[in-house]
Amino acid sequence: MERFADVFLVFVLAMLMGIGPMVGEARFCESQSLRFKGPCVSDTNCASVCHTEGFPGGDCRGFRRRCFCTKPC
Repeated sequence: MERFADVFLVFVLAMLMGIGPMVGEARFCESQSLRFKGPCVSDTNCASVCHTEGFPGGDCRGFRRRCFCTKPC
């Protein structure tokens, strides 16, 4: 009976920690900016260029510091 209590406790803790199906999380798609020139050092500048390309946002990413535009999929 004690083993059942241990398994049940682990199950309850897993549920409280949010392990399981995620509900309401948005998925984002990204595409490298076609208009951003040079290394990306400012997320704000990247996002501004992405706005001109029709994306709602953008971030600097990677070792080579490229601007990637993001949008909900």
